[in-house]
Amino acid sequence: MSRLPFELFLALRYLRPKRTFVSVITLISVIGVALGVAVLIIVISVMSGYDHDLREQIIGFRPHLSVYQFDHTLRDYAAVAERIAKMENVRTVSPFVLGPVLLQTQGGTNRPSYQDVPMLRGMDPDEEGKASQLTNRLIAGTFDLSGRGMVVGSDLASRLHLQVGDSVSIYSSPMIEKIRQSYEHKEDTVIPPVDYEIRGIYDTGYYEYDSRFIIASIESAQDLYDLDDAVHGLTVMLKNPEQAAAAKTQIMRLLGPGYEVQTWMDQDAAILNALVVEKSMMFYLLFFIVLVAALCILSAQITFVVQKTREIGMLKALGASHLQISGIFLAQSAIIGVIGVAAGLALGLLAVTYRNPFLHTMNQLTGRDLFPASVYGFGGLPALIVPHDVMVICLGSFILCLLGGVLPAFRAGRLKPVEALRYE
Repeated sequence: MSRLPFELFLALRYLRPKRTFVSVITLISVIGVALGVAVLIIVISVMSGYDHDLREQIIGFRPHLSVYQFDHTLRDYAAVAERIAKMENVRTVSPFVLGPVLLQTQGGTNRPSYQDVPMLRGMDPDEEGKASQLTNRLIAGTFDLSGRGMVVGSDLASRLHLQVGDSVSIYSSPMIEKIRQSYEHKEDTVIPPVDYEIRGIYDTGYYEYDSRFIIASIESAQDLYDLDDAVHGLTVMLKNPEQAAAAKTQIMRLLGPGYEVQTWMDQDAAILNALVVEKSMMFYLLFFIVLVAALCILSAQITFVVQKTREIGMLKALGASHLQISGIFLAQSAIIGVIGVAAGLALGLLAVTYRNPFLHTMNQLTGRDLFPASVYGFGGLPALIVPHDVMVICLGSFILCLLGGVLPAFRAGRLKPVEALRYE
């Protein structure tokens, strides 16, 4: 004799596969729940991974805080840096120079010359390198900025066919302005570009940084921009980057008016906020897939109750209570939900694990790059499985499946034995 509860025993017996219309609807319901849960887990994991990896790249490359002086270059930066460095959460403070330059590669007999307009970032590797991840992301050469040394991003190097040891010519915006003024005044002044040697190539994994930035020493950048001993601002690296907003408030209070402070979140606020909104919207929209599956369960259970009217009447006549009859059909909905959610969880985790091999296969089959780094910023499809998100998806889907059986179960429990057996 079965040791299962009365309701669960009958629910499992009624769910045995049979070649009936109700069995087909039940199977469709299970598949719908599984697909809904799997798609939700895949999409939310990819969105979470994209947000996580993007934040990691931003924190690793961008300064946690950037300090500027309104409408001026920062001349007394050493004194300002000393005051900021005494704050509790500050790890390092270093000067920086940042601006666009015209870069031209050295052509040869069998090698054309290439041009681009990247952003030049002048930095102090001894200070900023203590907290920045950039110095640890080299894939070729060394992080040597001494003299006329320079490091470039991997995508920029690939686009311009640059290798370690190559020479490039640089024109800064002040130099181009001098050329323009010389032309307007019809002067025969020759302003040659400054030659630099490529000593390293870095790869952060984020396309925007790897394709747009070149790194030089702070002294070289000051010379290019005619800053003498001034800089464009200060880079502040924190012990805890997530407290950047609080540190910004403290620095603003410390320096007073005339200074501007930007956090890493301020500089990329548009894309970070867009990711949060998009993740929330995708979660709610895709949950409708599970809702449709729950409606399939509702229709299947209603049909099932109609088909089992005679059995329900007999059970009532033998003494089964309203709750026991309702429990049978609620247990059916719960079993369908558990099977569907478990299958969807397994399918979703499997798809997330093998997402990049699948993407690579699809790229080969279609002959197209379905996830181009130039658009999305990453060479591979990022993903991060957050246990809390998975739990919410699975629990929410199961509750929807259970709710799909409430109305049919209530109707079955309210049937009276006399009415159920009247025409039998």
